Amino acid sequence: MPDQKPGGGNTRQFTSATLEMEQELGPLRNLPGTWKAVGTGWNMIALPFKDAPAGAAPYRILMNQYDEELTFAFVDDNVPNRGVAADQRVATLDYQQQIAQQAAADFPPSAESGGPGLPIHHEPGLFIWVKDNRTDDIDVARLASIPHGNSVLALGDSETHTGMLTIAPINALPLGRFEDLSTPGYDVFDDDYLDPYEHFINDPFMGNITDSAFSGFNPRDMTEILRVANQGINIKKTTALTLDSQRAGAGVQNMPFTQKEAEPVSMKSTFWIQELDEPSCNAKHPKLRLQYAQVVMLNFFRPREDGFPGRAQWPHISICTLDKETYPE
Repeated sequence: MPDQKPGGGNTRQFTSATLEMEQELGPLRNLPGTWKAVGTGWNMIALPFKDAPAGAAPYRILMNQYDEELTFAFVDDNVPNRGVAADQRVATLDYQQQIAQQAAADFPPSAESGGPGLPIHHEPGLFIWVKDNRTDDIDVARLASIPHGNSVLALGDSETHTGMLTIAPINALPLGRFEDLSTPGYDVFDDDYLDPYEHFINDPFMGNITDSAFSGFNPRDMTEILRVANQGINIKKTTALTLDSQRAGAGVQNMPFTQKEAEPVSMKSTFWIQELDEPSCNAKHPKLRLQYAQVVMLNFFRPREDGFPGRAQWPHISICTLDKETYPE
């Protein structure tokens, strides 16, 4: 049903995305379709470990190598957010993320890491482009629902650049109880409590990759794999979407158990939508590639050692490189 803007203008639309309609999606225009990763997703999470061996710290580090299918579908355009002086119009994409494990390792070892093919994540949600009347320069948003009983609203902004942006290193070590990684003599090599991190620093997770040139997935620099994957790739243009649940008005909501035990308190992610200088399977589109890095902070265990209240924060980090497989007609 159309919803005409007062005084004329665009009508609201509820149809599949076409090439022409993609222009209404701003920085999201290249997302509709299906993206796939085969063994190019990597995940690290610290988890409370009630069955930890005697004398070990009560947590374990779990590493996963994974496959991913990420599908975006056009939902609506010119959705009116009603205001007093002016209305705001947004365009919306639905997304479905499905992740299955290829390989896993944890330390201290448990019987819970699972084997190949194990479904480890499903996430439906929405991406939004704010077309006008923006607040605090926010032009993109992400709403996510996670079947552990969590919901997320992350707000952010987009930018487009020639070539590829620099992907900064991400430190995966915990915050609040320990020193920063840049501190000389960082505790990870002196404090037995951090043995799970030391284990994977000394012996990076390799997944099922046997290439001797592959340096593995390492808590010291969890985005190195993304930078290596970009070597030799001719990236003409990149649109970056940076979304953060800690921006004003955003946030994370959790079911009571996860709030009490291992509470997700923030999520920050960056998506790099890359247009490559090579043909795709669809002559109307350039070949497209997508990379992301996501950090979810989990709060568990007391006390902190830095004098602040609350619990230590444990980064849960996911990175992936995906290729686009289907395009709108």
